[in-house]
Amino acid sequence: MSKKVLLGNEAIARGAYEAGCHVAAAYPGTPSTEILETIARDYRDIKSQWSPNEKVALEVVAGASIAGARALAAMKHVGLNVAADPLFTFSYTGVNGGMVIINADDPGAWSSQNEQDNRHFARAAKVPMIEPSGPAEAKEFVKLAFDISEQFDRPVIVRITTRIAHSQEIVELGEKKDVPVREFIRDPKKYVMIPAHARPRHKFIEEQLVKLKEYSNKSDLNRIEKGTTRRGIICNGVAYNYVKEVCPDDWVLKIGFIWPLPDDMIREFAGLVDEIIVVEELDPFIEEYVKAMGIKVRGKDIVPLLGELTPEIVDEALNKNRPLNSVPDYRNEIPGRPPQLCPGCPHAFVFEVLKKLDLHVNGDIGCYTLGVLPPYSAMHSQGCMGASIGMNLGFEKAHGPEMAAKSIAVIGDSTFIHSGITALIDLVYNKGTGTVLILDNRITAMTGHQDNPSTGKTLMGEDAYEIDLEQLVRAVGVKRVITVDPKNIEEFEKVVREEIAVREPSVIISLRKCVLIKN
Repeated sequence: MSKKVLLGNEAIARGAYEAGCHVAAAYPGTPSTEILETIARDYRDIKSQWSPNEKVALEVVAGASIAGARALAAMKHVGLNVAADPLFTFSYTGVNGGMVIINADDPGAWSSQNEQDNRHFARAAKVPMIEPSGPAEAKEFVKLAFDISEQFDRPVIVRITTRIAHSQEIVELGEKKDVPVREFIRDPKKYVMIPAHARPRHKFIEEQLVKLKEYSNKSDLNRIEKGTTRRGIICNGVAYNYVKEVCPDDWVLKIGFIWPLPDDMIREFAGLVDEIIVVEELDPFIEEYVKAMGIKVRGKDIVPLLGELTPEIVDEALNKNRPLNSVPDYRNEIPGRPPQLCPGCPHAFVFEVLKKLDLHVNGDIGCYTLGVLPPYSAMHSQGCMGASIGMNLGFEKAHGPEMAAKSIAVIGDSTFIHSGITALIDLVYNKGTGTVLILDNRITAMTGHQDNPSTGKTLMGEDAYEIDLEQLVRAVGVKRVITVDPKNIEEFEKVVREEIAVREPSVIISLRKCVLIKN
């Protein structure tokens, strides 16, 4: 067998290939983007696609699974929020072919609007979750996740974090498993979740959770590593590497099966040591669970709740007993280089005008969110993907039509397709009079120039129907639609002034390619 240095995301793609995965879908989002890009580039046997959003991606994967294929969806942590509706229902239906969901959390919020701990999703949706500690494990965990999914008739979440996704490790490459697509057998009581079917499926889920807990207790994904001290450390994910580096003499319980947690192994571990500390990033998920078992542990009283851990932070907390509020933020020791729009970016022309007009700008998720920073300082709210249009309508509902003439919603082309369309329908349906500015730079730029339904190309490089944003906007009831080149600043300013002054919904499409697109 050969070996290769791979990113965590590349290793996950390799794991899907070796597991005999047939279908993969995602919406690009850092830190998970490279998973599908690698599949499309290197493993063409897998039918891979960018979906309009994470909800659709998971629905495609669920459909493929129910039809009998092994299927994988990948998304960042906030993407799982978007996909939560199908996640909770497909937890009930279960699978036919294995269904694996890669969830990439972002401790430190390096490229996200929050620091969300999605281990809670596994508990809430009652689905198993496993978590590797490095790229090599990530490949093997993905392969095992497909087996667990089919064995227990459950979707399986593989949780990674930014540091796992974007670190590199030597990975042993295995052979592809030849897995035939299973036959689809019609079974409405399993796959159609009307209330009469959902109730017995809930009972099935609870029964499977008991079996999964037994599996977790016996799984090699969890292991006790002996030490020479009387102190024990429970850890998971990337924190395991930091613990092994700075606490080499302590006993360690490495948790790879995050949900259900291995009760029996935790009790066994507690009997081997005098003191237990839980080292985990973000929420005290494991810590609170162990305390609920009646076992005394320490955790977030010394290990930071916020941001990423590092070997230095773990060393300070466990070996030097520094109070929590004195643990240094090593990010502040690095000279600041705030992100900014690229020179010549078409969004820059837009924000020059919006700043000049002193409009209340409801922003969205994309490169253009950088309009909040100097020298523009021309964005005043921002929530989640697609929120700008609904928020702009909320401004108008709060203060009346006069506010609509002082406000504007700004949203990118890919974000508009992701979840802005329904908000625009809401604007028209509920008689809003606001203006929406779609920044169409002909690509999904923020996550590294991925194609989307308006670019005319699929993830696999095939020609596709290119959505006409003007026609789409008109189809939902907007009569005033204007496309303008923002580089023509005088014309662009004139259009903005005219559209915010009218008392009906209007959409301006700012059309100019991203400066990093070659042709």
